[in-house]
Amino acid sequence: MTGFLVLAFVILVAGVVAVPLATRFGLGSVLGYLLAGMAISPLLDGLGVDVEALQVFAEFGVVMMLFIVGLELEPKRLWEMRGKLLGLGGGQVVLTTLALMAIALAYDNPWQTSLAIGLVLALSSTAIIVQSLTEKGLLKSEGGEASFSVLLMQDVAVIPILAILPFLALPELAGAVHAGEGAHGGALDLTEEMSGWGAALARIAAVGAVLLAGIYLSRPLFRYIAGSNLRELFTAAALVFVIGIALLMTLVGLSPALGTFLAGVVLATSEYRHELESDINPFKGLLLGLFFITVGAGIDFGLAQDLLGEVIFWAALIIVTKLAILLAIGWLYGLRRQSLWLFALSLPQAGEFAFVLIGFALANAVFDNALADLLLLIVALTMLVTPLLFILYDKVIAKAYCGGAEREPDQIEESNDIILAGRGRVGGIVDRILDAAGYKTTVIDYDSKHIENLKKFGMRSYFGDATRPDLLQSAGIAEAKLLIVALDEKEQIDKLVGYVTKTYPDVHIIARAIDRDHVYKLWAIGCRDIIRETYDGSLRIGRSALEALGHDRQSATAMVDAFEEMDRRAMPIVADLYRVDLPAWENEPLIAKIKELRAEWDPKLRDQMDEIVSRGN
Repeated sequence: MTGFLVLAFVILVAGVVAVPLATRFGLGSVLGYLLAGMAISPLLDGLGVDVEALQVFAEFGVVMMLFIVGLELEPKRLWEMRGKLLGLGGGQVVLTTLALMAIALAYDNPWQTSLAIGLVLALSSTAIIVQSLTEKGLLKSEGGEASFSVLLMQDVAVIPILAILPFLALPELAGAVHAGEGAHGGALDLTEEMSGWGAALARIAAVGAVLLAGIYLSRPLFRYIAGSNLRELFTAAALVFVIGIALLMTLVGLSPALGTFLAGVVLATSEYRHELESDINPFKGLLLGLFFITVGAGIDFGLAQDLLGEVIFWAALIIVTKLAILLAIGWLYGLRRQSLWLFALSLPQAGEFAFVLIGFALANAVFDNALADLLLLIVALTMLVTPLLFILYDKVIAKAYCGGAEREPDQIEESNDIILAGRGRVGGIVDRILDAAGYKTTVIDYDSKHIENLKKFGMRSYFGDATRPDLLQSAGIAEAKLLIVALDEKEQIDKLVGYVTKTYPDVHIIARAIDRDHVYKLWAIGCRDIIRETYDGSLRIGRSALEALGHDRQSATAMVDAFEEMDRRAMPIVADLYRVDLPAWENEPLIAKIKELRAEWDPKLRDQMDEIVSRGN
């Protein structure tokens, strides 16, 4: 017990000390964890800690991270990403594998070993990239989504890579190397003794079971658990769900991260999505931090010193090769400017799964011990360099293209009754109307260049992410009477409205809706003052169309007013049937109600318009 407490104390102190320092100097939390691991490596060695075994445990943080990422992706959005998955992701894996294989062949390696090197090093670090992109708020940017598509395709590619590696075994190494079946390579796989078809069917069945559990079992389970009103029980149930899926995937030789990602996607429309995310997040953060610490601590400094020049050369060659391929693929796919550079600079490192694949290749006589040790050092070095590439993006690329690097939120120095989130093409007009009427607003916007331009005209806005609770508190949300949400991104609008309706129910919210479905969703979240951004413009176009068809202005206006009145009466009736966890086109009661209303009201509306026309004549 004492040894465990000492180990936990050392690791936590290292993280608590190193990460804030690294963040303060702009190095990011990932590099902070890696440096913390390097710093305590001699101490862990002295305590006799099995760093590899600890890393296997910590890799569960990557599994949890993919589950949370899946919760942010609805199946519809994932389907929309299919082009990126196959084009960007598939292209990156194939081209990078071939390029690195060619380089390895040039240095007189057997083709089997060369192909294995290409396959192992073609993958990138999901843990580092997703964590870094999330911290910087870039995961949903064009470059961030492209990077995530490649990472997701790489997770899928692990399955065929694991199937291919045993066929690349070298007869001269068979029986000579079996030391690689350590912590990474000794997982129980029930499909090992099965035929190829049997193993494939077992894996397909496992994926099907995950999808069915997510669709049909999870909601009744979480509904039952939530009925106990015990938060810790809900947390335990969430962990059981994630761990159970990871165990099932491992037992059939699949990536547990891929399984939990699919489960997250299935639950992305669930009413328990936010509770699951908030319960899993603390565990994910701690385990990811532990994973990065073990990567830093696992570096063999003695061997690294002996092979320093060789390790640096190969790490640099791999990064440059992958960077060139990523730039080419990104350009062909249509990425430009900072999005292209974010995509390319995110992915050139080797990934954490390389540790697993190297051990697997060593155990299957594809690599010898010397090559495996060298590759482990190269992988670790490329991962260490990645945070520096993100710093390069922040300080050089973003500054060159965006007129400034990432900046800290402004200190809000006023407190008004009205908070306006977003001062773009919608929020700007609203702000001018309120100002003309004598009302002062606290305006928060995330476009630093736009804010600087507004200052030239004497207009005051504060830079920051309005969805952040701490920024809202500093803006005086607790005392505010009115919050106007005029943000551009649908997800950001939902996040802000959902948080304020639950936390500050007395604040009146006026929310901008992107489309009709978004109106229903905001209504379900709890907002009752919703404005469709294109609604009034559409009504004016309709009125102009009627005038162009020969109706006078008075008749055209009356006809549009009749339509608007009926549409507004129908909206709350339909909205009450909307379900957040179900797409509108699959919601049978909602579809039936819309058909019923149309059958009842459309003839009345047509009669009303005919009457207006006859009066006009």
